[in-house]
Amino acid sequence: MTLQFNESVNITHVAVTAIIPYPIAISVMVFQETDLEKTNGVVIASVILVGVYILIIFEFVHRAIAAMLGALASLACLSIRNKRPSFETIISWVEWETLSLLFGMMILVAIFAKSGFFDYVALKAYKLSRGHVWGLITLLCGCTALISAVLDNVTVIMLLTPVTVTLSQVLNLNPTYILIAEVIFSNIGGTATAIGDPPNVILATNPDLCKHIKFPDFTKHLAGGIVVCVLVAYLVLRLLYRNVKIVNDDPPIIEELKREAEIWKRTAERLPSVPAEEKTVKLLLLQRVMLLENNVRNMKRNSSRKGAFLRNLPALEEKYVIRDKALLFKSLLVILLVVVAFFVEPFEEHKFNLSVGWIAVLGAILLILLADVAHFEELMEKVEWATLVFFSGLFILMKSLNELGLMDFLGENTFNLIERLCPGVDPDSKIKLGIAIIIILWVSALVSSFIDNIPFATAMIPVVLKLSAHGIDLKPLVWALAMGSCLGGNGTLIGASANVVCAGLSEQYGYPISFNTFFKIGFLIMLATTTTAMLYLLIIEVLV
Repeated sequence: MTLQFNESVNITHVAVTAIIPYPIAISVMVFQETDLEKTNGVVIASVILVGVYILIIFEFVHRAIAAMLGALASLACLSIRNKRPSFETIISWVEWETLSLLFGMMILVAIFAKSGFFDYVALKAYKLSRGHVWGLITLLCGCTALISAVLDNVTVIMLLTPVTVTLSQVLNLNPTYILIAEVIFSNIGGTATAIGDPPNVILATNPDLCKHIKFPDFTKHLAGGIVVCVLVAYLVLRLLYRNVKIVNDDPPIIEELKREAEIWKRTAERLPSVPAEEKTVKLLLLQRVMLLENNVRNMKRNSSRKGAFLRNLPALEEKYVIRDKALLFKSLLVILLVVVAFFVEPFEEHKFNLSVGWIAVLGAILLILLADVAHFEELMEKVEWATLVFFSGLFILMKSLNELGLMDFLGENTFNLIERLCPGVDPDSKIKLGIAIIIILWVSALVSSFIDNIPFATAMIPVVLKLSAHGIDLKPLVWALAMGSCLGGNGTLIGASANVVCAGLSEQYGYPISFNTFFKIGFLIMLATTTTAMLYLLIIEVLV
């Protein structure tokens, strides 16, 4: 028997000839992906990603539609390259645990809000703040960072957003910038522990990393640096907010009418105008919008901000009360059970095998039964479906880009860059460790600003393991990856899951957060905190 190999550009031809009374030749062609094809895949993936960002930045379409178009384009490219995934594979790319967590918490918050708890807390905070806006913002940001360290930051944002919006309405503030500050500090605070931010959860539960790193190690090595990052972020926030108008010029009653008009307008836009009944409803809604806008113009002419606020203060105190004490007790009980289960789940030995998604959904079902919800359709309208659709499209988009080779390209080039900068340097050298920390930290931060930090953290795990196999200490590399991925999520509106959730809920309340508004604040704070994290890691892990 003889073997003959004939290699071309992208095909290896194997000829097998058996010497028997009847000669038989079997020819097998094995297709190999060339470097050129890999490069083309990375270029295509980059073009698709840039296209999606252009759609989101300039708001040509809703971000959910942009994510779906990007996912469709990436799947089409995979099909053209003979890599089309099956429908079952595409469905498996969606992280259903994350969607279940969001869905369950949206239900819990929607039912909880009916008790009047958020309104009551907002009114109490108004009386305690005594008009000191920055004292209130400092308190909210500090609490958000602290709670996010012990609880998933997506859950924290979902619980605090209704309180913040209601509080802003009472204090006559613009909640947009307060929400942006909260979600930024939520991402920073969540970096301090293994369960605060999704990238940390991925790193802490990875089988290969678990052999070397335990849950308490994250807090031990990261908490000190995160405290410094919080202080730096607060100083930068104060500088960036110097010229930002947080207190509204108009009195609260006018702001309330403007927000109500915006909500009615968006409701009318969602209705099709083909059937006669729906056309009539749409016209009535638009008529209501015109009436509200006329009232706003008249009140602006005839009242001052201070006078209108004082006149409406008794009405606000009468409005913001606990409306259903029984529902409040049931909601607090269920949410407390869910939060405790969230906190215990990473440490328990999977006796019940319940993920955070299952816990949130089961908690939502329990509260629906206890609250005896009569109008289920009304409850479903409170769910931010656009956010869930956006995440679904984003998951498929990122997995498709990974199949096109984008994540592998970033990981391989990060590794090669470290090796090129340290030719012939002893792997145990502090110099090589310092260079590796700097590169991994900044690559993670910058890439996580524009690519969802969850898939990127997953893609970078083999890189740090490979560097560890070459003699570089593993733990400092993991800390650099964790801080870079989590802090980098503050760079853009879609850099972290909490950002997207906050934007979706804010839009539902009538206060949309644009990509550019978030970018102007978040990206600068990301640069400042990443620089702080770099100095901290170099001092603690290299110099000391």
